[in-house]
Amino acid sequence: MSVQDKLKELGITLPAASTPAAAYVPFVRTGNLVFLSGHIAKKDGKAWVGQFGKNMTTDEGKAAARAIAIDLMGTLQAAVGDLSKIKRIVKVMSLVNSTADFTEQHLVTNGASELLGQVFGDKGAHARSAFGVAQIPMGACVEIELIAEVA
Repeated sequence: MSVQDKLKELGITLPAASTPAAAYVPFVRTGNLVFLSGHIAKKDGKAWVGQFGKNMTTDEGKAAARAIAIDLMGTLQAAVGDLSKIKRIVKVMSLVNSTADFTEQHLVTNGASELLGQVFGDKGAHARSAFGVAQIPMGACVEIELIAEVA
C-alpha cells in the first residue's frame, strides 16, 4: 500500500509546512538526507501547552506526539514533493517538557514513532532519542525533529 493510501486509510490529511516561529527554515536537504526542524505540539492551532509530571498524562503526550508526526509528514512532503520518495525515516529526536521525576518520555514519543511505522511500514522504523527537558518554546508539551533519507 502506498504512503498516500495509508494516510487516506487512517483518515489523515497532511497540513502544509508551517511557517517557522524564529530565525530558521522548516527543513534542509543535503544530498539524500532531509533534516526537519523541530515541530511543537499544537492543539486547536495553538501550542499544546503542558508539562508531564505536573498537568499532563502520558496518554495525552502520545496524542500530542502523534499530532506532531502528522505535521512533520506535511513538512516532509513539502521538502520532497511526494512521500513515496522517502527511502527511510532515519532518526527522530523528541523533547518532552517534563518535571524532574517524570520518566516516561519514551512512551510519550511512541505516539510519533508508532504513526510513522504505520504510515511508512519498514521504512518508518528509525533510530530515536527522547529527552526530558525543563521547558520548550511557547510552553509546548513536546517538540520533535526528524531526519529522513530520500530515494
